[in-house]
Parts: sequence; C-alpha cells; structure tokens
Amino acid sequence: MSGSAVGDTGSTVDAVVVGGGAIGLASAWRLAQAGLAVELVDPDPGSGASGVAAGMLAPVTEARLGEEALLRLGLASWSRWPALVAELAELAEPAPDAVSGPRWPSLSYRGDGTIVAALDADDRAVLRDLVDRQRALDLDVTDLSAADLRRLEPALAPGVRRGALATGESSVDPAALVAALLLAAERAGVVFRREAARRLVTADRGAGAAPRVAGVELAGGGRVIAGCVVLAAGAWSADVEGLPEAVPLPVRPVKGQVVTLRQRPDDTLVHHTVRGLVRGSVVYLVPRDDGRLVCGATVEEKGWDGVATAGGAHELLRDVLTLFPGLDEAELVGTRAGFRPGSPDDLPLIGRTAAEGLVVATGHYRNGILLTPITAEAVAAAVVGDPLPAEVLPCDPRRFAEPVPQVGTGAALRGAVSEGAR
Repeated sequence: MSGSAVGDTGSTVDAVVVGGGAIGLASAWRLAQAGLAVELVDPDPGSGASGVAAGMLAPVTEARLGEEALLRLGLASWSRWPALVAELAELAEPAPDAVSGPRWPSLSYRGDGTIVAALDADDRAVLRDLVDRQRALDLDVTDLSAADLRRLEPALAPGVRRGALATGESSVDPAALVAALLLAAERAGVVFRREAARRLVTADRGAGAAPRVAGVELAGGGRVIAGCVVLAAGAWSADVEGLPEAVPLPVRPVKGQVVTLRQRPDDTLVHHTVRGLVRGSVVYLVPRDDGRLVCGATVEEKGWDGVATAGGAHELLRDVLTLFPGLDEAELVGTRAGFRPGSPDDLPLIGRTAAEGLVVATGHYRNGILLTPITAEAVAAAVVGDPLPAEVLPCDPRRFAEPVPQVGTGAALRGAVSEGAR
C-alpha cells in the first residue's frame, strides 16, 4: 500500500510521533529533550491501552521459560523506573509558568513487591512449578508459608496456604503516568495535534527503492512533514494507511477487561500487588494509594470487540472474592475494556524499519507500561542514529520481513499460568 506523496503541508518538524499512550508520550518527550522539534498526533492521548492497564512493573512474575529475551528487556526497563519516577517528581516542582501546579498527578508508584498466592492443591502444584521455572532463570523469588501470607495480607481467604514473593517488583498508576508524561512533553516543547493520523506521507526514491516515509496525513486533511515518523499507536499501528510493503507489522488487538473497586477508607484489605492462582485461572489485584483496587484481566482474542461485558466482570469478581472475601463490601467503581498490541513472538517491535524515515514502537502486549522507559530511550536513539540498548536489539522490527508462523501469545496463554495480562 502506498502512502500520500509529499506536497504542501501545515508544518515541518524533526519528528512526528503517532500515538499518545505512555510509550508515544515518553518517546516524544525524550526526543524533545534531545533538542528535536516534535509533534505528537493522537485525537485523545491516554485513551488507549495505557488508560486501562493495571500498571504492574513485574518482569519476574511475568517471566516464562523460552522468553529470555523478553525477560532481559523487562528487567532492563524495570531498573530504569526509579530514575523515571524521580525525574517526573522533579518536574512536578512549582514552575514559573505554573504548568505543573495542582494538576500534576501522583503516580502512585509502589515498590512493595508482588505476592503470588495459590488457592487449592492443584494451584499450589502450579505455583511450585512456576517458582522452579523462575529460579531456573536466576530470579529472586521467596517462598511464603500460610503464616507468611497472613502477615503480609491478613484478609486472604483461609484456604490460601502457599505463596511466593517477588520482593523487587513494583507498580504505577498508568493513567497518572500518562497525565504526567503529557505535561512533561508539553513543558519540553512537544506540539500536540489532537487528530487521528490517517495515512503515512511518502517520498519516491526511484525505481526499485522502497519509498522514504516523510510524514503523516491527518484525518482532517492537514499534513505534518517530518524527518522521521515514530509509529507508536499500539494495537492500531498496523491500521495506519500507507505502510510500505517492506514494513510488515504483525500486530493484533488482544482484548482485556478490568474491574476497578474502591476499598473502604477505614478497612484496607489488600496491601500489595497480588497475583492469584484460583482453580486454574489467574487474577491480579493492584492497589492504588487513593484506595482504588484494579483487578484484571481477561485475555480475549476477539478482534476489535471492545465491549466490557457482564461475563468478563463476573469472571474477575468471582476470583477476586474467592481470594479476598471481605471485598464484597468494596465499592464497584467500574469496568473497562482495552486492546493490548500482541505480536507473534510476544516481543515488541522497537527500532528502525526497512523504510527510511520510519521508526516503530509497538507490539508490547501486556508489558507496555513496564517497557515504557527503555522503549522511549530506544526510540530516541533510533531517530538520532545512536546505538540502541543491547536488550532492545532482539525487538528489531525487521525480523518480520519474511512470513512467520502466528505462534507465541496464543500457545503461551494456553500453557502458562503467569499470563495475568495487563
């Protein structure tokens, strides 16, 4: 499919980022910090998967044998999170132009670890296998007895008698992160175009050569011409028109539903991020500092069906209340559905493509929030021509230049219990 040819434009910049989720915002911010003139195109920044994600920064409890490259990537990005939080906190200090002021959100960043709790005998057997696999990957996981579990989470159901703790894991509020990144990008000089990107603009490079990507055409008819286009539109990345044939993007939407509760102010029942194994199912609970509790998430291969359903909510609440019966008195804040961008091999697509002028950052599936710091760093390096972090190299988008079997996520979901999707 060919894109629009270069013509009269509304603006010309060094880089245009398509997609305003956490990864797109962080990438635009880093590019602006590097001194580039940057525009970001998105009709409603933060309205995609980033706004639905639970925000677990959990490279250990997500680790699976056979996905060592993803583990290394996750650990490398996880190690960058404290610096990112500190940088955003410093930006939140009062400024002369009052950009931050009271609007700057609390990230609800928590570093108290992830508890994995197993309900019955079969779940405990699965947990033992899971811990063995994590230790085979040299990951730091501690066994928890029934007494240990009660000390950390007294409100767990009496039948939960075995668990494990990934001490170093953390969590963040993705909605607050997106809001903070938006303000940081604005302060750094990023210009926001609150429109949809309809088509890539290309420049012909002659017979036999792939076209150069030179900008984007907007849904309203305007154009942004840029030295580089960064495509970071999550599950929608492959739907932007005009992608050169030399740049396959095998990214698909994977539906996930979450339920948000609010714990009673005088009776907080869940204190840590908890990943529960409940009669063969996996559910997670992620507490926020304001009392909210995000519970998720379903994993549904249903294309673009984005309806939050009664069945999805029932499935999650059934398992949540099995683990924490006292939450039956919690306020039901709401349910939401979103689309994770899945890739055939579970690795994201990050870096330069076969088309000159096009960098992509998509396919992060359930790890988009975790991988935000290292992805933004890699995008900035790719745009300016610097080396990418070593852990990002397996994510080269050009690995899909030839057809590949559609395996990975689906098969892994059927065979693993650590699949709690974000």
